[in-house]
Amino acid sequence: MSEVYAARRERLRERCGSGGAALVSRPANVRYLAGAAPDGAVLLVGRTEDVLLCPRPPGEETGPGRPDEGLATRVLDTPGGDAAVAGAGQAVAQAAEFLAVEEHHLTVTRHRALASVAPRLRLTDLARGVEQLRLVKDEEEISCLRIAAEIADQALGELLESILVGRTERHLALELERRLVDHGADGPAFPTSVATGPHSGRGGHRPTDRRVEEGDFLSVCLGASYRGYRSEIGRTFVIGTSPADWQIELYDVVFAAQRAGREALVPGTAYRDVDRAARHVLDAAGYTEGLAPRTGHGVGLEIDEDPQLAPAAMGKLDACVPVTVEPGVHLPGRGGVRIDDTLVVRCEADGGPELLTITTKELLAL
Repeated sequence: MSEVYAARRERLRERCGSGGAALVSRPANVRYLAGAAPDGAVLLVGRTEDVLLCPRPPGEETGPGRPDEGLATRVLDTPGGDAAVAGAGQAVAQAAEFLAVEEHHLTVTRHRALASVAPRLRLTDLARGVEQLRLVKDEEEISCLRIAAEIADQALGELLESILVGRTERHLALELERRLVDHGADGPAFPTSVATGPHSGRGGHRPTDRRVEEGDFLSVCLGASYRGYRSEIGRTFVIGTSPADWQIELYDVVFAAQRAGREALVPGTAYRDVDRAARHVLDAAGYTEGLAPRTGHGVGLEIDEDPQLAPAAMGKLDACVPVTVEPGVHLPGRGGVRIDDTLVVRCEADGGPELLTITTKELLAL
């Protein structure tokens, strides 16, 4: 993997241009370029040497992954010091003409400290340069996402085989997160959402002490983190009885919208056109009001990355970009449906979109 990380840093160096250096401080970006992101660490992609600067010796707090063995690692001499300030000093020592920093991540105070320690070093904005490099995943990254999706599928499948009536949303969410770890996840990719009855179908619902009742819609959204890469899956079921007519009708509409979004995942398709494909189905069925502001988003080292599949999003899909497609409808006081998959955009010659989360989307009565 050392060669992979070195190649990523070289691509960033090329984006910065000759004569300069880049200071990467956002943890997910440090992890992408250095193999790990110890607490408080920053990465200098320098003119003559790349250096991972850490406030303390890297240990277990690095989280998933280990620092690239081919990368120089330096621990600050002063306990509690700022690694970013030390990085600016390193850039000066390497005779950098300018230093590109992640202004979207640095605080104003920290930016001023950099300017103070290196007054002759011109600071420029790296903007979201590393995030753009992270957009298209290599096959090793996709392999990690595939395993994360398999773990989430396993945890959800086991839950569906258990007795659900009478158990609380909170209890079910905790059980799912335990099962993720049991199957090899680093941990949950994000806080697990379990929503029952009138809560079902809400995006990002925080589990409560409401108990599952017969006839409820039960919507679940969970994900696993594996070697730092994060999957997402969402499903909706009916509890204990055959679904009512209104539940079948609503589920069919959301399922059709989700399928339209998945089928639109073709390289070259505009982000907003993926959203439009799913949203059109829901609009045509009369569910215009209260829809989520987007149909999906990218996933990777973070659970919410670019691209954003939203009405005003700019840009077009590339192959090997993993995204979620997650339309939903919530009817106040009644509940609703959410269906959520993680997929990888693939060319038609490669079989089209690769579905990573494979738990059935049939409306099951549990």
